[in-house]
Amino acid sequence: MSAQFSIEKVRSQFPALKRTYKGKQVVYFDGPGGSQVLQTVIDAISSYMARGGGNLHGQFPSSVETEEHLSNARQAVADLLGASSDEVAFGQNSTSLAFSIARSLSKTWGSEDNIVVTEMDHRCNVDSWVSAANDKGVDVRFIPVDEGKLTLDLSDLGTIITSNTKLVAVTLASNAVGTITDMRKIKERAEEVGAIVVIDAVHAVPHIAINRDELGADILLCSAYKFFGPHVGIAVVKKDLFEKLQVYKLNPAPTYIPDKLETGTQNHEALAAIPAVVEFIASFGNGSTVRERIVSGFDAIGEHEDKLATKLRDGLSKHPTVTLYQADKETRKTPTIAFTINGFHATDVCKWLAEEHSIFTADGHFYATTLAEKLGINQMGGWIRVGLAPYNSEEEVNRFLEAIDSLVSSKLSV
Repeated sequence: MSAQFSIEKVRSQFPALKRTYKGKQVVYFDGPGGSQVLQTVIDAISSYMARGGGNLHGQFPSSVETEEHLSNARQAVADLLGASSDEVAFGQNSTSLAFSIARSLSKTWGSEDNIVVTEMDHRCNVDSWVSAANDKGVDVRFIPVDEGKLTLDLSDLGTIITSNTKLVAVTLASNAVGTITDMRKIKERAEEVGAIVVIDAVHAVPHIAINRDELGADILLCSAYKFFGPHVGIAVVKKDLFEKLQVYKLNPAPTYIPDKLETGTQNHEALAAIPAVVEFIASFGNGSTVRERIVSGFDAIGEHEDKLATKLRDGLSKHPTVTLYQADKETRKTPTIAFTINGFHATDVCKWLAEEHSIFTADGHFYATTLAEKLGINQMGGWIRVGLAPYNSEEEVNRFLEAIDSLVSSKLSV
């Protein structure tokens, strides 16, 4: 473990961890749905609003300061994802940005074209592109999931992605089962036919270092509220594509990048907090540049999270009535664990964990509806999902496993 990663120090930076419920300290295992927020983020938002906000392009201090905050936020995201600051656009959330980009890209699609999505993805990275394809009469193809391995089946990639493929949209990490996608083959095939590659990195960004260019992403989407920050959607679009993008916009609004994708007034107080999030990640790393510190910082975070995830998976695996939905040990995964318990509805289990043990977990399909349907888990209320974050501790994992032990072994009614 990195000497710079102290779980006590990490936890002290998240005020929500002090919350109690039913007389017990709360355990937040719902990170994949939205992480808890850093105190420095709260402070940055409060400071911006207390000093007086101002809209852009004004000749007065609060307007100038807002533009500086926006510029700093773009640079922080660029450092985080290995991009340039003028390729970073912000919006309400990644779903809204995806729909906006899809409407713009589809202007050039014709009836002989096709797009490719996957059976693993959150529907944000499916329906935004499929809706646009349907409007244009464009064929939609799916990269299938291997239901046994819980990875994408890339064996027929050459047939699925063709010379008529305009766009390939793929998740970097499954928000449901944690599988991290091996992008190499997909990237190579998309490059062969000149297709645009869209990567949904919403679930991946909190856990692994990302290099946009190495992944081969023309468009990369994520959301800051998944990695300890405010509710802000992020789109990173390669400059040459971005400049050609015919976006839907108000006539007087900017025509230059990245501003042209940002409709209306942005959430300036939230954007003022983005650099604090990136600095938190970088604080665990070493290096002469921010980017180097970020990459090595993720190594330290990953070491901590993987240790806890292994303990959690091992503890759940000992129960015959628990079914874990996960790829094999050789496949990279985020510290997100999806499972079901025979004889128990997922919603009932999560409610029981909250009410009896003050442990907050999530249940459902998590918008990965195609995967959920293929695995047949909806009749059980979907998955029970535990998602770990840097602020989670071994003591919390032990509390959770003890609770599950009591539920399964005693056959308690929930």
